Amino acid sequence: MQSLMRRAWVDIDLGALLRNGRAFAEHAGVPILPMVKADAYGLGAVCVSRALEELEPWGFGVATIAEGEELRQAAITRPIVVFTPLLAGDFDAAMRSDLTPTLGDAASIEHWGLATGGREWQLAIDTGMSRAGVPWTDVRALRGVLRRFPPQGAFTHFHSADRKDGTRGLQEQRFTDAVAKLPARPAMLHAENSAAVEHGADRSPWTIARPGVFLYGVGSGAPLVPENVASLRARIVDIRTIADGETVSYGGTYRAVGARRIATLAVGYADGYRRALSNRGTVLLHGRRAIVAGVVTMDMTMIDVTEIGCEVGDAATLIGRDGDDAIALAEVAAMGELSPYELLTGLRARLPRRYVATDA
Repeated sequence: MQSLMRRAWVDIDLGALLRNGRAFAEHAGVPILPMVKADAYGLGAVCVSRALEELEPWGFGVATIAEGEELRQAAITRPIVVFTPLLAGDFDAAMRSDLTPTLGDAASIEHWGLATGGREWQLAIDTGMSRAGVPWTDVRALRGVLRRFPPQGAFTHFHSADRKDGTRGLQEQRFTDAVAKLPARPAMLHAENSAAVEHGADRSPWTIARPGVFLYGVGSGAPLVPENVASLRARIVDIRTIADGETVSYGGTYRAVGARRIATLAVGYADGYRRALSNRGTVLLHGRRAIVAGVVTMDMTMIDVTEIGCEVGDAATLIGRDGDDAIALAEVAAMGELSPYELLTGLRARLPRRYVATDA
C-alpha cells in the first residue's frame, strides 16, 4: 500500500460513508436506494456498494449498463436500477445482468415487456427536469401499455430540492397527479434525492429515498450535515527558494514579494485538482494552510511554504483533515467556483484509492 502512496492518492473513509448513509436513512424513515453511478461519484462503486450492504439498502442506482455489470460481476445481488434511458440495443445486456431499466415511452415499454416476458422495470415521470421520462401531462396516454406491462415502481427527480422557491412542492403535486392517472398504483414510488431528504420532513412520504452525493460527504446547507468521506493527499517532490520578483508556473501569474519558499506537489488537473484553483486554492501541510502559488499544471501544483517547515516527501492535504484543521470538498469547490459534484467525480483513476474504516 505504501508504494501506492508515493505520489498522490485519495483516502476514502468507509466509516464516514456508513454514518452518512445511516443518518440519511434515519431521517428519511424509509429504505434507501444509494446512487453509486459514476464509480460511486469517483470513490469506487464496488467497494462503496459492499460497504453500504451493512445498511441493507433496497438496491443500488447506476447510470449505465457497464456500471451495473461491474456490480454484478462483484457479486452484488440486490436490485440495480439504471437511471439513464436505455436504447433498444441495450435491452439484451440489461436482461443478462438482471438490471432494472427506467422507461418513459410506450415503444420502449412494449419492447421491454415483449422481449423479457414482463420483467421488472420502473416508470420515469418528468415533472419539470425536462431530461428524461414521460411528461406528467402525458401519463394518461400510456395507460394501455401500462395495463399490459405494469411497472415495479414510478419515480421523478427534483431539479431544485435545496431551494425554497416552491418548485419542489409543484413537482410533488405533478408527480402525485401523474401517479393517480396510472392504471394501478406501483408498489414503489420515489422522488427524493440527497437535497430533498436533507431539507425535507422527518419522514419521506414515498416508498424509498435515493441518497447520492450526501453519502460521499457533500451537503446542501441543511441541518442534516454529512461527514467528509474523501481526502486528497499529495507528496512534496521539490522545494526551492525563489527571489523577490521571480515567478511560478505558466504565465508567471504568481510573482514573489520578497524571497519565498515554494514546494511542488505531485498532483495536478489530470488527477482532478482543477486548474480553476490556480492562485486561489489552499492546502494543509502539517496542520497549517498554504496557498496555491501560480497555475495548477497537468501533473504538479506549487504551494507557498515560506512559513511552514517541511521537506521533500511530506504529504499535503488538498481535501480533508490534517491535525485540527480541515478543508471540506465543498470549500475547495467554492474556492474555484466549481460544482462539488464535478470536483468529486473528477478525481481521476490514476489516483490510487486507500480505503480506511473509522468506527462506523
